[in-house]
Amino acid sequence: MRYFRTMSDTSPEAYAAVEAAMLSRWPETRMTPTLDRIRALCTLLGDPQHAAPVIHLTGTNGKTSTARMIDALLRTRGLRTGRFTSPHVESMRERICIDGEPLTEDRFVEVFGEVAPYAEVVERTAQHPVSFFELITAMAFAAFADAPVDVIVLEVGLGGTWDATNVADAQVAVVLPVGVDHAHLLGGSEEEIAEEKAGIIKPGTFAVLAQQPVDVAEVLLRRVVEVEATVAREGLEFGVAERHVAVGGQQVSLRGLAGQYDEIFLPLHGAHQAHNAAVAVAAVEAFAGGEAMDVDVVRDAFGQSDSPARLEVVRRSPTVLVDSAHNPHGARATAEAVQESFALSPLVGVLGMMGDKDVEGVLEAFEPVLSAVVCTQNSTTRAMPAESLAELARGVFGEERVEVMPRLDDAIERAIGLAEEGGRLGEAIGSGGVLITGSVVTAGEARSMLQRPGR
Repeated sequence: MRYFRTMSDTSPEAYAAVEAAMLSRWPETRMTPTLDRIRALCTLLGDPQHAAPVIHLTGTNGKTSTARMIDALLRTRGLRTGRFTSPHVESMRERICIDGEPLTEDRFVEVFGEVAPYAEVVERTAQHPVSFFELITAMAFAAFADAPVDVIVLEVGLGGTWDATNVADAQVAVVLPVGVDHAHLLGGSEEEIAEEKAGIIKPGTFAVLAQQPVDVAEVLLRRVVEVEATVAREGLEFGVAERHVAVGGQQVSLRGLAGQYDEIFLPLHGAHQAHNAAVAVAAVEAFAGGEAMDVDVVRDAFGQSDSPARLEVVRRSPTVLVDSAHNPHGARATAEAVQESFALSPLVGVLGMMGDKDVEGVLEAFEPVLSAVVCTQNSTTRAMPAESLAELARGVFGEERVEVMPRLDDAIERAIGLAEEGGRLGEAIGSGGVLITGSVVTAGEARSMLQRPGR
């Protein structure tokens, strides 16, 4: 395919065509253990991944929320940022942000038009085509170099060592909590997955490590020693000193590498978000050469923090929450957070998951907090059929607590009805709520439906 025409075409149809062209490529869930294609593509583009210093994030859960917090801290300090995250919640443009804002449709089309011809050149000699994720990673680097930005906040797509983002060499490498996810690609144990994620820690890097299981911590620290990186560990060099639930979020005190930051309001729910905030503070201090930040900078940055589809309230009366939890580790964090921050009884789940996930593990994590679950499916081909999901759910929740609605909009309406009925589930009328979760795609599609005018 040829894309040269799109460089000057900024119509809505051009953006739709670019999205379609991107999605026709190898999906981001397909990974080969090589960086040859992305390296070749970046070389042809003039190595834009080296145009600004990089803070690189990996881990099983918490990457996007932490990246957004790091971005906010850096911008509040007066730096121009480029942020690359994945997957997107609603729009592909969300993945590439400059100064906190996604690329416009016009700019996304322009960057695609600049990069896609070089992808075609790489494919003439490559064994496999340039993937969706490789192409959008290169687009992000190109957009950041062209802006230009002062610092790149870079989230891996999958793993670490063989992730396309790893053509960049980070000044600060951040490893969020590691658990089992994408086992068919990264390995079936936490230690194997940690080995893959440790690949972003390179010589000269300052590694900021969130709290980890002991076996994972050993893997990461071995890598730190091998490459002679500097390290800071949550719970030792930095951490959460104190936290209290507050209206609309939580009040936290954070102990950084160089300073203490008290009375910080974080408008995000759950202990995991407080820990993400501590990691973000440590990462920015490390990036600044070990200097403490002004506490008002931290208060301002975190006071404006948001993280779409991360236990996000999208409707009231009844309260409807959307969350992107898609593995047992994330589901447990969400279940704890919703119990801590919301008094919803009954809480009805709308669950739509991908077929390649640990579905039973997610169901078991949510079972104690959900009065009932409506099983559904999102629009992707990877989605587990609603009835197949319901069959597994019945084994965890029991027959009487499970319903099936294959269409997501129908499932949401049914769950809202159950939450409003209340008494049918043996709980108080008027105090119910809905949690829509199981996949980033499910959360994103639900978010889009519920935030439409008139909904």
